[in-house]
Amino acid sequence: MSTNQWFLLVGLLMLARGLAATTISRSPFTSAIVYLCVGILLGPSFFDLFRFDPSAQSGLLEMMTQIALLISLFSAGIKMPVPFKLARWDAPLRLAWISMTLTVGLVALFAYYVLHMPAGAAVLLGGILAPTDPVLATDVQVRHPGDKDQLRFTLTCEAGMNDGSAFPFVLLGLGMLGIGHTGEHHLRWLLVDVIWSTAAAVAVGVMAGAGLARTGWRLRVIKPRHEIMDDLVALGLIAVVYGIASMIKASGYLAVFFAAVALRQTELKLAGAPKDRHGLREPDVAKSEVAQTSEVPLVVSAEALVFKEHLERLSELTLVLLLGGMISLRDLPYETIGVAAFLFLIARPLAVYIGLIGSGVSKRMRAMTGWFGVRGIGSLFYIVFAIEAGLPPNLARELTGIALGVIVLSILVHGFSVKPLIDTK
Repeated sequence: MSTNQWFLLVGLLMLARGLAATTISRSPFTSAIVYLCVGILLGPSFFDLFRFDPSAQSGLLEMMTQIALLISLFSAGIKMPVPFKLARWDAPLRLAWISMTLTVGLVALFAYYVLHMPAGAAVLLGGILAPTDPVLATDVQVRHPGDKDQLRFTLTCEAGMNDGSAFPFVLLGLGMLGIGHTGEHHLRWLLVDVIWSTAAAVAVGVMAGAGLARTGWRLRVIKPRHEIMDDLVALGLIAVVYGIASMIKASGYLAVFFAAVALRQTELKLAGAPKDRHGLREPDVAKSEVAQTSEVPLVVSAEALVFKEHLERLSELTLVLLLGGMISLRDLPYETIGVAAFLFLIARPLAVYIGLIGSGVSKRMRAMTGWFGVRGIGSLFYIVFAIEAGLPPNLARELTGIALGVIVLSILVHGFSVKPLIDTK
């Protein structure tokens, strides 16, 4: 397809999505399913009007998926309830670390013993498929900062953290394949890629988010007051935090998520937002005494959230459309259905059940959480990251085919089931 044809196609999809927003919200399927079907129809599976090779275009795809993930993680972070309570975050923390690790292990065992993959490739596949997605799972995530739905909060918070917690396993798998030095130095992997990467990311994110909130507060409240361009400030925070974290070998994704959490937490506390009956601060800071006497909005995160959500929708449309052009339904590896069935029906539910033992979460909530483990842009990023790192071509083709097939099946099965199940929970 030519550049002009791409503009026409993407423009038409954006117009259709915008004009049919109410229709899609009432339909039994998600917008991602529409984009995927259009991509498959125009891609090599049917009309073959465009193709997108993830191996040949891995650099471009890595950058696009990175941007989409960072924006989505930031949006997820600023929707988290205020104040931060460890008891409320207990379940998401268990899911993002315990359940995610168990999922990696279970998928790796399946790939090693059933698919007869090398141990390194099996661990790599587990790392690619284990994290849930913050981009394509918008229908099961927190809709706005005041959303108190426990299932949505748990899934959103988990997706915000497990992209960062899965990355060490991707590095471990690559190291076991002889790509990098992780495979030869497991102690270094544990100390640097797991412990240091996590702790430093949280520290960088919290300091940057809280620091920006206090700086913005001073500029807006203490005379002479200054106007702040909220969208640019938020985008700048994402870029700075990710850059600093990456330079010190910390997880940039975790850092961005916690920067957004800290930004929101600090802003609402400084603004004196009133608490509701659950002890959570109301996101509408216009109710606070300080906000009522202020001539400008006080919350950077709230003002920037709408812009970020628009970027999320654009990235979802573009990347899912490209996903349709990456796959040929006739050439998908036969292992795809087996891996997807094992992941959706056994590995994810079992890992969630074990991870939430002793958490007080009901069996029904565990079952719902175990089912809604949507795979998407995060998994796509990790596969192109592995290709860029030097994954051998034959292995890259095998893992790419399985990963893309699992993502497609996840979009379909989770997309068709999300609205009926969420509405009846």
